[in-house]
This record gives sequence, C-alpha cells and structure tokens, in this order.
Amino acid sequence: MAMPSKPLRIATWNINSVRIRIPLLKQLVAEAAPDILCLQETKVEDAHFPLDALKELGFPHVVFSGQKSYNGVAILSKVPLDNMSCMSVAKSDHKRHICVTLPGGAELHNFYVPAGGDIPDPVENPAYGFKLQFVEEMTDWAKAQKKDKKLIILGDFNIAPLENDVWSHKQLLNVVSHTPPETERLDALKASLDWCDVGRHYVDAQEKLYSWWSYRNRDWRASNRGRRLDHIWVTPPLVSSLKSFAIHQDARDWASPSDHVPVMMDIVL
Repeated sequence: MAMPSKPLRIATWNINSVRIRIPLLKQLVAEAAPDILCLQETKVEDAHFPLDALKELGFPHVVFSGQKSYNGVAILSKVPLDNMSCMSVAKSDHKRHICVTLPGGAELHNFYVPAGGDIPDPVENPAYGFKLQFVEEMTDWAKAQKKDKKLIILGDFNIAPLENDVWSHKQLLNVVSHTPPETERLDALKASLDWCDVGRHYVDAQEKLYSWWSYRNRDWRASNRGRRLDHIWVTPPLVSSLKSFAIHQDARDWASPSDHVPVMMDIVL
C-alpha cells in the first residue's frame, strides 16, 4: 500500500534585497520550514547571487533571474525543479518572472508585478500604465493555458483586490494598489482560469487580511494599516490538494525586516 504524499510547504516573500536579508531567511527556515521559497525583489545580478549561502539553508535546488539594484526573482527548493524558464512581460527587460515544473508535473510561476508609482493615471505616470499592461499580459498568458493544467502562480502582485485586503477601502480607492483599474484587471486574471485565491479560500472575505505594512508606520501593529499585496493562486485541478494557508506576520517585527511578510500554503502534489 502506497504511503500518502507529504504536503509541500510553498512560501512567497518579497525579500527586498536577498543579500542583506539572509539572516531573515535563516529565521524563516527555522520557524516555518518551507520546502519551496519563492522570492521577489532580490535586487542582485545573477553573477553576484548568494547561491552558496542559500544552499546552506537547506535548499539544494535554486533558480534565479536578477538585475542590479532592482526587481529580481528566485525559487529555492528542497525538491528537484525542472524546466526553468522566464517570461518577458510588457516588452520590458525587467526580471519579474520565473517558472519551474515541480515533482508531479505542476507548474510554479513566481511573479513580481510592478508597484506602479504613486499617481493612478497612466498618462501622468507611465509606471502605472506599465503595471496595468503587465497584469493584462499575465491574463493573456493564462487564457492561453489549458483549462485542466495544474498551475500555481504566486508572488508580490502589488494589488490588494478586495475591500478587506486594505485597512480602509474608502480611503485607498485612489491609492495605487487598490484602484479600480488595478483590481478590475486582477479580477479578469482571476477569471481567466477560474483561479482559486488560496488566502481567501481559507480566510473569509469579510475578515481583514494583510501581508504588507509600510515602513512609514512607526508601530505597524498598533496602526495596522496593512494591505494584502502577496498572493498564492492555484487552478481548479489543485484545489482539492490544498491543506493549509498562513501568513507569517511576525516576520514584520524581525531585525531590519522587509515591509512584506511571507505567505505560504501546504499542498499535496
């Protein structure tokens, strides 16, 4: 009789510079023991990526795509990774996507969606237009996939789509990350393959749920002005394989933290 498969713990984290936050990665490994860790905003060229230091944390399989000072994505894994590839989205040279195939055949896509600047107008602020185009192209990619394909997309999407994904829906409607043009496009992406938003699969949409707190908040816990910018989604064939979901909120209190915290799920593949 075959033994039941052990769930894999898959985490996503905008690390905000991987080289200076290796101690935080070590702390996450000690506290949460992820099997696969997807990072965004690594901020390092491939030639200087701290590969050996990350392998020493217990991840023998590491893939990455980076650039100097900005952007950058990586996947660290305890299980073998196959078919690594990267997409160029919105005709840019930004390193914002990396994909692998996991044991069992599911594809894992790690995205870092552009922040989009401060002004929610694509004419006044081209960075906002670039963000909208980026999500539109993610949707075009998703629509081209087969409906029965086992897919996981995750990362820093830089959009808090639901009313309770932000501390104040009314006050943030004109603030980039929660504007209607962004949330409408993210809704279209979600509808493209009937994606399951794993966070809201486990936490009711009526409850507040955040993964990011600004550095401007002196006491982030007291003010709790958060946003849910970091996401994990799976296609319908994987929904029955989900086992749990968590946001590692305490990481926001660690020494020299990222303004994002790790988001993770357990899934049997």
